[in-house]
Amino acid sequence: MPPSWNILDFEKPISELDEQIAEIKRLTAESGEDRSQDIATLESDRDRLIEHIFSNLSAWDKTLLARHPKRPYTLDYVRTIFDDYTELHGDRLFADDPAMVGGIATLDDRQVVFVGQQKGRDIKERGYRNFGSAKPEGYRKALRLMKQAEKFHRPVICFVDTPAADVNVGAEQRGISGAIARNMMEMTGLKTPIVVVVIGEGGSGGAIGIALGDRVLMLEHSIYAVIPPEGFAAIVWKDAARGKDGAEAMKVTSEGGRELGLIDEVIEEPLGGAHRNMELAARNLKVVLTRHLDELAQLSIPELLDMRYAKFRDMGAYEEKSVAVDSVITDCV
Repeated sequence: MPPSWNILDFEKPISELDEQIAEIKRLTAESGEDRSQDIATLESDRDRLIEHIFSNLSAWDKTLLARHPKRPYTLDYVRTIFDDYTELHGDRLFADDPAMVGGIATLDDRQVVFVGQQKGRDIKERGYRNFGSAKPEGYRKALRLMKQAEKFHRPVICFVDTPAADVNVGAEQRGISGAIARNMMEMTGLKTPIVVVVIGEGGSGGAIGIALGDRVLMLEHSIYAVIPPEGFAAIVWKDAARGKDGAEAMKVTSEGGRELGLIDEVIEEPLGGAHRNMELAARNLKVVLTRHLDELAQLSIPELLDMRYAKFRDMGAYEEKSVAVDSVITDCV
């Protein structure tokens, strides 16, 4: 696949400077001539350009970034953040779902359980992982691991990155809606800390099936919404091509999520997005995860559950109106 296929339109000027810098470095290595000053100047110009472009991104631009084919996926963060990990498989009922990964890991001196959706890098892996859209057995596997975490007093870390749950006939036959609803119900009362981080796409019920936690975080250029912007546009305006308008209206970005009270913290990404410096993105994420786990560890289980319940009950906007009883009776008569 040509590298240009992985470059978004607003990234093209940045890519051109990257190519110039790479070419000068190559020629320098071949000739032995010192051109470090030229390289430093171009790198400074590139960084200023990135800052300018990324300070003016639209909600649709961030949607495209969240779906970037080079963006780090769950297992990229797992391999980088944790000191060691063991992936566990199967839901003990039907099968193992490669779109949902999970296992036991060590975060510094703390044992944790992780679950998360995993997309694929190439065509073959994308088919194997079902593009990150988990089936019922994936959600049941995630729940099995979370119940294990509860049993052994390990906190749970959920990495959310999916366009939506699987919607094929087989998934419907095996109860995809019930599996997601069961996860939400069980996570409400899970007697161990849960930290959720949206690392890419947080799409629909596929996301919320592992996203009900004590702390819900978002990477800076991730998105979180009840439906993909194109689906929203198809329903509201009968035109899926208006996905850009849908992204703006739904406030899918991390800033929108924080404004609506859906998330607790936005985690800063490296300049130009997590795909430009995965190691730094992972370090930033690790620092924030550790801080939240340390804070949650100070709470008793009853306090934890009460706060979790209140957190999700307080979401949303509504108005209360008092109605005179006499007028209601008159209207009924």
